[in-house]
Amino acid sequence: MPWVHAVTSVPEILVFPGRPHVSGKHGHEIAGSAERQRSSYFVLHITFQLLYSAIYFCEYGAPMTQPTLHDELGILVDHALAEDVGTGDVTTQYTIPADSRAVGKFTSRESGIIAGMETVRRTFEHIDATLEVRADIQDGQEVEPGRPFAFISGSAQSMLTGERTALNFLRHLSGVATLTHRFVQAVRDTQARIVDTRKTTPGFRLLEKQAVRAGGGGNHRFGLYDMILIKDNHIAAAGGITTAVTLCRTRMSETDMDLKIEVETETMDQVEEAAKLGVDRIMLDNMAPDQMRNAVQRVRRLTGSDSRIEIEASGAITLDRVYDVAVTGVDLISIGALTHSVTALDISLEIS
Repeated sequence: MPWVHAVTSVPEILVFPGRPHVSGKHGHEIAGSAERQRSSYFVLHITFQLLYSAIYFCEYGAPMTQPTLHDELGILVDHALAEDVGTGDVTTQYTIPADSRAVGKFTSRESGIIAGMETVRRTFEHIDATLEVRADIQDGQEVEPGRPFAFISGSAQSMLTGERTALNFLRHLSGVATLTHRFVQAVRDTQARIVDTRKTTPGFRLLEKQAVRAGGGGNHRFGLYDMILIKDNHIAAAGGITTAVTLCRTRMSETDMDLKIEVETETMDQVEEAAKLGVDRIMLDNMAPDQMRNAVQRVRRLTGSDSRIEIEASGAITLDRVYDVAVTGVDLISIGALTHSVTALDISLEIS
Protein backbone atom coordinates (compact mmCIF):
# COMPACT_ATOMS: atom_id res chain seq x y z
CA MET A 1 0.00 0.00 0.00
CA PRO A 2 2.38 2.76 -1.24
CA TRP A 3 0.08 5.66 -0.36
CA VAL A 4 0.01 4.60 3.28
CA HIS A 5 3.81 4.27 3.21
CA ALA A 6 4.01 7.81 1.88
CA VAL A 7 1.98 9.11 4.80
CA THR A 8 4.18 7.40 7.37
CA SER A 9 7.54 8.04 5.73
CA VAL A 10 7.86 11.53 7.16
CA PRO A 11 11.31 13.14 6.95
CA GLU A 12 12.84 13.75 10.36
CA ILE A 13 13.14 17.47 9.67
CA LEU A 14 9.34 17.58 9.27
CA VAL A 15 8.54 15.62 12.41
CA PHE A 16 11.01 17.60 14.51
CA PRO A 17 10.88 21.23 13.35
CA GLY A 18 13.02 23.47 15.48
CA ARG A 19 14.98 20.52 16.82
CA PRO A 20 17.83 21.76 19.01
CA HIS A 21 21.33 20.93 17.84
CA VAL A 22 22.35 17.36 18.58
CA SER A 23 25.25 16.26 16.42
CA GLY A 24 24.60 12.80 15.03
CA LYS A 25 24.40 10.57 12.04
CA HIS A 26 21.85 12.80 10.29
CA GLY A 27 24.02 15.88 10.67
CA HIS A 28 21.08 18.18 11.43
CA GLU A 29 21.93 21.49 13.06
CA ILE A 30 18.52 23.07 13.40
CA ALA A 31 18.30 25.84 15.95
CA GLY A 32 15.19 26.28 18.06
CA SER A 33 13.77 26.09 21.53
CA ALA A 34 13.20 22.76 23.25
CA GLU A 35 9.64 23.81 24.07
CA ARG A 36 8.80 24.45 20.43
CA GLN A 37 10.37 21.15 19.49
CA ARG A 38 8.33 19.20 22.04
CA SER A 39 5.11 20.92 21.03
CA SER A 40 5.70 20.30 17.35
CA TYR A 41 6.63 16.69 18.03
CA PHE A 42 3.40 15.88 19.81
CA VAL A 43 1.13 17.65 17.32
CA LEU A 44 2.71 16.17 14.21
CA HIS A 45 3.39 12.72 15.59
CA ILE A 46 -0.17 12.27 16.85
CA THR A 47 -1.58 13.71 13.60
CA PHE A 48 0.33 11.28 11.44
CA GLN A 49 -0.40 8.34 13.72
CA LEU A 50 -4.15 9.06 13.61
CA LEU A 51 -4.09 9.62 9.86
CA TYR A 52 -2.20 6.39 9.32
CA SER A 53 -4.64 4.48 11.55
CA ALA A 54 -7.62 5.87 9.62
CA ILE A 55 -6.12 5.03 6.22
CA TYR A 56 -5.15 1.55 7.36
CA PHE A 57 -8.68 0.88 8.61
CA CYS A 58 -10.23 2.10 5.33
CA GLU A 59 -7.86 -0.05 3.29
CA TYR A 60 -8.03 -3.27 5.28
CA GLY A 61 -11.25 -2.98 7.29
CA ALA A 62 -9.36 -3.67 10.52
CA PRO A 63 -7.35 -1.67 13.03
CA MET A 64 -3.65 -1.39 12.33
CA THR A 65 -1.40 -3.92 13.99
CA GLN A 66 0.79 -2.89 16.90
CA PRO A 67 3.84 -0.77 16.01
CA THR A 68 7.24 -2.38 15.73
CA LEU A 69 10.17 -1.64 17.97
CA HIS A 70 12.03 -0.22 14.98
CA ASP A 71 9.15 2.16 14.20
CA GLU A 72 8.82 3.55 17.70
CA LEU A 73 12.31 3.48 19.15
CA GLY A 74 13.72 6.22 16.96
CA ILE A 75 10.90 8.57 17.93
CA LEU A 76 11.26 7.83 21.65
CA VAL A 77 15.03 8.22 21.63
CA ASP A 78 14.90 11.44 19.61
CA HIS A 79 12.32 12.95 21.94
CA ALA A 80 14.20 11.84 25.07
CA LEU A 81 17.41 13.45 23.81
CA ALA A 82 15.65 16.66 22.82
CA GLU A 83 14.10 16.78 26.28
CA ASP A 84 17.43 16.31 28.04
CA VAL A 85 19.97 17.93 25.75
CA GLY A 86 17.83 20.89 24.72
CA THR A 87 20.05 23.47 23.02
CA GLY A 88 23.22 21.69 24.10
CA ASP A 89 25.08 19.94 26.93
CA VAL A 90 26.77 23.05 28.23
CA THR A 91 28.64 21.38 31.10
CA THR A 92 30.28 18.84 28.81
CA GLN A 93 30.98 21.39 26.08
CA TYR A 94 32.67 23.75 28.56
CA THR A 95 34.72 21.16 30.46
CA ILE A 96 35.66 18.42 27.97
CA PRO A 97 37.84 19.08 24.88
CA ALA A 98 36.10 18.21 21.63
CA ASP A 99 38.83 15.75 20.64
CA SER A 100 38.89 13.95 24.01
CA ARG A 101 38.41 10.16 23.82
CA ALA A 102 37.03 7.87 26.53
CA VAL A 103 35.90 4.36 27.32
CA GLY A 104 33.01 3.36 29.53
CA LYS A 105 31.58 0.23 31.13
CA PHE A 106 28.05 -0.56 32.26
CA THR A 107 27.79 -2.27 35.63
CA SER A 108 24.87 -3.24 37.84
CA ARG A 109 25.07 -2.97 41.61
CA GLU A 110 22.46 -5.72 42.00
CA SER A 111 21.46 -8.90 40.22
CA GLY A 112 18.69 -8.63 37.70
CA ILE A 113 17.47 -9.24 34.17
CA ILE A 114 18.70 -6.91 31.46
CA ALA A 115 16.29 -5.31 28.99
CA GLY A 116 16.71 -2.31 26.72
CA MET A 117 20.19 -2.75 25.27
CA GLU A 118 18.89 -1.66 21.87
CA THR A 119 17.74 1.64 23.38
CA VAL A 120 21.30 2.18 24.61
CA ARG A 121 22.71 1.56 21.14
CA ARG A 122 20.15 3.78 19.45
CA THR A 123 20.61 6.59 21.98
CA PHE A 124 24.35 6.83 21.43
CA GLU A 125 23.93 6.31 17.69
CA HIS A 126 21.59 9.30 17.50
CA ILE A 127 24.18 11.45 19.26
CA ASP A 128 27.29 10.20 17.51
CA ALA A 129 27.38 7.37 14.99
CA THR A 130 31.12 6.88 15.62
CA LEU A 131 30.58 5.70 19.18
CA GLU A 132 31.09 1.95 19.55
CA VAL A 133 28.81 0.03 21.90
CA ARG A 134 29.48 -3.64 22.68
CA ALA A 135 27.37 -5.80 24.96
CA ASP A 136 28.41 -9.14 26.47
CA ILE A 137 24.82 -9.83 27.46
CA GLN A 138 21.48 -9.94 25.66
CA ASP A 139 18.04 -8.86 26.78
CA GLY A 140 16.56 -11.54 28.99
CA GLN A 141 19.87 -12.62 30.50
CA GLU A 142 20.82 -12.17 34.14
CA VAL A 143 23.50 -9.70 35.16
CA GLU A 144 25.81 -10.24 38.12
CA PRO A 145 26.48 -7.43 40.61
CA GLY A 146 29.73 -5.60 39.94
CA ARG A 147 30.53 -7.39 36.71
CA PRO A 148 30.65 -5.13 33.60
CA PHE A 149 28.24 -6.35 30.93
CA ALA A 150 28.53 -3.68 28.20
CA PHE A 151 31.20 -1.28 26.99
CA ILE A 152 31.37 1.93 24.99
CA SER A 153 34.25 3.84 23.40
CA GLY A 154 34.67 7.02 21.39
CA SER A 155 34.15 10.75 21.88
CA ALA A 156 34.06 11.70 25.56
CA GLN A 157 31.70 14.58 24.84
CA SER A 158 29.19 12.38 23.00
CA MET A 159 29.39 9.70 25.67
CA LEU A 160 28.68 12.13 28.51
CA THR A 161 25.83 13.79 26.62
CA GLY A 162 23.99 10.52 26.10
CA GLU A 163 24.83 8.89 29.42
CA ARG A 164 21.71 9.83 31.38
CA THR A 165 19.22 9.17 28.59
CA ALA A 166 20.73 5.75 27.85
CA LEU A 167 20.73 4.83 31.55
CA ASN A 168 17.16 6.03 32.04
CA PHE A 169 15.99 3.62 29.35
CA LEU A 170 18.18 0.74 30.48
CA ARG A 171 17.54 1.02 34.22
CA HIS A 172 13.77 1.29 33.85
CA LEU A 173 13.35 -1.49 31.30
CA SER A 174 15.70 -3.80 33.21
CA GLY A 175 13.63 -3.10 36.31
CA VAL A 176 10.50 -4.22 34.43
CA ALA A 177 12.24 -7.40 33.23
CA THR A 178 13.62 -8.15 36.70
CA LEU A 179 10.28 -7.79 38.47
CA THR A 180 8.58 -9.88 35.80
CA HIS A 181 11.20 -12.59 36.24
CA ARG A 182 10.52 -12.70 39.98
CA PHE A 183 6.80 -13.25 39.39
CA VAL A 184 7.49 -15.88 36.73
CA GLN A 185 9.82 -17.74 39.07
CA ALA A 186 7.26 -17.60 41.87
CA VAL A 187 4.71 -19.58 39.77
CA ARG A 188 7.12 -21.77 37.81
CA ASP A 189 5.67 -25.00 39.23
CA THR A 190 2.11 -24.16 38.12
CA GLN A 191 0.27 -23.82 34.82
CA ALA A 192 -0.32 -20.10 35.31
CA ARG A 193 1.35 -17.57 33.02
CA ILE A 194 2.28 -14.04 34.09
CA VAL A 195 1.09 -11.29 31.75
CA ASP A 196 1.16 -7.50 31.77
CA THR A 197 -1.63 -4.92 31.39
CA ARG A 198 -2.22 -1.55 29.69
CA LYS A 199 -1.00 0.23 32.84
CA THR A 200 2.17 1.34 31.13
CA THR A 201 4.16 4.57 31.03
CA PRO A 202 2.60 6.75 28.29
CA GLY A 203 4.65 6.40 25.13
CA PHE A 204 6.66 3.48 26.49
CA ARG A 205 4.14 0.67 26.03
CA LEU A 206 6.01 -1.20 23.31
CA LEU A 207 9.33 -1.00 25.16
CA GLU A 208 7.81 -2.05 28.47
CA LYS A 209 5.96 -4.95 26.91
CA GLN A 210 9.21 -6.05 25.27
CA ALA A 211 10.84 -5.88 28.71
CA VAL A 212 8.08 -8.04 30.20
CA ARG A 213 8.85 -10.68 27.58
CA ALA A 214 12.56 -10.38 28.36
CA GLY A 215 11.68 -11.24 31.96
CA GLY A 216 9.81 -14.36 30.87
CA GLY A 217 6.29 -12.96 31.03
CA GLY A 218 3.68 -12.58 28.32
CA ASN A 219 1.72 -9.69 26.90
CA HIS A 220 -1.98 -9.05 27.39
CA ARG A 221 -3.69 -7.00 24.66
CA PHE A 222 -1.50 -4.24 23.28
CA GLY A 223 -4.19 -1.57 23.18
CA LEU A 224 -7.89 -0.94 22.86
CA TYR A 225 -7.97 -2.13 19.25
CA ASP A 226 -6.67 -5.71 19.27
CA MET A 227 -9.00 -7.40 21.77
CA ILE A 228 -12.43 -6.78 23.30
CA LEU A 229 -12.34 -6.52 27.08
CA ILE A 230 -15.76 -5.85 28.56
CA LYS A 231 -15.16 -4.33 31.99
CA ASP A 232 -17.56 -3.34 34.76
CA ASN A 233 -18.32 0.09 33.32
CA HIS A 234 -19.06 -1.40 29.89
CA ILE A 235 -21.37 -3.93 31.52
CA ALA A 236 -23.21 -1.23 33.44
CA ALA A 237 -23.55 1.07 30.42
CA ALA A 238 -24.63 -1.70 28.04
CA GLY A 239 -27.18 -3.17 30.44
CA GLY A 240 -25.50 -6.43 31.37
CA ILE A 241 -22.94 -8.99 30.26
CA THR A 242 -25.20 -10.81 27.81
CA THR A 243 -26.22 -7.57 26.11
CA ALA A 244 -22.62 -6.35 25.89
CA VAL A 245 -21.30 -9.62 24.43
CA THR A 246 -24.19 -9.84 21.95
CA LEU A 247 -23.58 -6.27 20.77
CA CYS A 248 -19.87 -6.97 20.27
CA ARG A 249 -20.53 -10.13 18.27
CA THR A 250 -23.13 -8.41 16.13
CA ARG A 251 -20.85 -5.48 15.41
CA MET A 252 -17.91 -7.74 14.55
CA SER A 253 -20.11 -9.72 12.17
CA GLU A 254 -21.26 -6.52 10.46
CA THR A 255 -17.70 -5.24 10.04
CA ASP A 256 -16.07 -8.60 9.23
CA MET A 257 -13.87 -8.43 12.32
CA ASP A 258 -12.62 -11.35 14.40
CA LEU A 259 -11.41 -10.33 17.84
CA LYS A 260 -11.28 -12.28 21.07
CA ILE A 261 -13.78 -11.32 23.74
CA GLU A 262 -12.89 -11.18 27.43
CA VAL A 263 -15.35 -10.35 30.20
CA GLU A 264 -14.42 -8.98 33.61
CA THR A 265 -16.36 -10.63 36.44
CA GLU A 266 -16.70 -9.92 40.14
CA THR A 267 -19.33 -12.45 41.24
CA MET A 268 -20.09 -16.14 40.65
CA ASP A 269 -23.29 -15.22 38.80
CA GLN A 270 -21.28 -13.12 36.36
CA VAL A 271 -18.74 -15.93 35.93
CA GLU A 272 -21.49 -18.41 35.03
CA GLU A 273 -23.15 -15.94 32.66
CA ALA A 274 -19.90 -15.31 30.81
CA ALA A 275 -19.09 -19.03 30.65
CA LYS A 276 -22.50 -19.90 29.18
CA LEU A 277 -21.96 -17.25 26.51
CA GLY A 278 -18.77 -19.02 25.46
CA VAL A 279 -16.51 -15.98 25.57
CA ASP A 280 -12.80 -16.46 24.91
CA ARG A 281 -11.58 -15.38 28.33
CA ILE A 282 -13.04 -14.65 31.75
CA MET A 283 -11.29 -12.28 34.13
CA LEU A 284 -11.70 -12.89 37.85
CA ASP A 285 -11.28 -9.42 39.29
CA ASN A 286 -10.18 -8.89 42.90
CA MET A 287 -11.34 -12.29 44.10
CA ALA A 288 -9.83 -14.20 47.00
CA PRO A 289 -8.04 -17.47 46.12
CA ASP A 290 -10.94 -19.60 47.40
CA GLN A 291 -13.36 -17.67 45.20
CA MET A 292 -11.05 -18.06 42.22
CA ARG A 293 -10.81 -21.82 42.74
CA ASN A 294 -14.58 -22.04 42.91
CA ALA A 295 -14.91 -19.95 39.76
CA VAL A 296 -12.44 -22.10 37.83
CA GLN A 297 -14.32 -25.26 38.85
CA ARG A 298 -17.66 -23.76 37.80
CA VAL A 299 -16.37 -22.70 34.40
CA ARG A 300 -14.85 -26.13 33.74
CA ARG A 301 -18.02 -27.86 34.93
CA LEU A 302 -20.21 -25.72 32.67
CA THR A 303 -18.03 -25.91 29.58
CA GLY A 304 -16.17 -29.21 29.93
CA SER A 305 -12.55 -29.93 30.70
CA ASP A 306 -11.54 -29.25 27.09
CA SER A 307 -13.05 -25.77 27.12
CA ARG A 308 -11.21 -23.14 25.11
CA ILE A 309 -12.17 -20.49 27.67
CA GLU A 310 -9.11 -19.03 29.38
CA ILE A 311 -9.42 -17.84 32.95
CA GLU A 312 -7.46 -14.82 34.11
CA ALA A 313 -6.86 -13.58 37.65
CA SER A 314 -6.38 -9.87 38.19
CA GLY A 315 -6.38 -7.27 40.92
CA ALA A 316 -3.64 -6.22 43.36
CA ILE A 317 -1.68 -9.46 43.04
CA THR A 318 1.67 -9.23 44.82
CA LEU A 319 4.70 -11.50 44.95
CA ASP A 320 3.59 -12.67 48.38
CA ARG A 321 0.27 -14.02 47.13
CA VAL A 322 0.87 -14.83 43.45
CA TYR A 323 1.56 -18.52 44.12
CA ASP A 324 -1.69 -18.90 46.05
CA VAL A 325 -3.48 -17.41 43.05
CA ALA A 326 -1.64 -19.60 40.56
CA VAL A 327 -2.60 -22.89 42.25
CA THR A 328 -6.32 -22.09 41.94
CA GLY A 329 -6.13 -23.33 38.35
CA VAL A 330 -6.24 -20.00 36.49
CA ASP A 331 -4.47 -19.82 33.14
CA LEU A 332 -3.25 -16.23 33.33
CA ILE A 333 -2.34 -13.77 36.05
CA SER A 334 -2.28 -10.15 34.90
CA ILE A 335 -0.19 -7.76 36.97
CA GLY A 336 -0.22 -4.01 36.42
CA ALA A 337 2.67 -3.51 38.83
CA LEU A 338 5.06 -5.04 36.28
CA THR A 339 5.05 -1.67 34.53
CA HIS A 340 3.35 0.93 36.74
CA SER A 341 5.19 0.36 40.04
CA VAL A 342 8.57 -0.95 39.02
CA THR A 343 11.86 -0.07 40.70
CA ALA A 344 14.71 0.69 38.30
CA LEU A 345 17.65 -1.70 38.28
CA ASP A 346 20.69 0.03 39.79
CA ILE A 347 22.93 0.30 36.72
CA SER A 348 25.75 2.80 36.26
CA LEU A 349 28.08 3.85 33.43
CA GLU A 350 31.65 4.41 34.57
CA ILE A 351 33.64 6.53 32.13
CA SER A 352 37.40 6.89 32.09
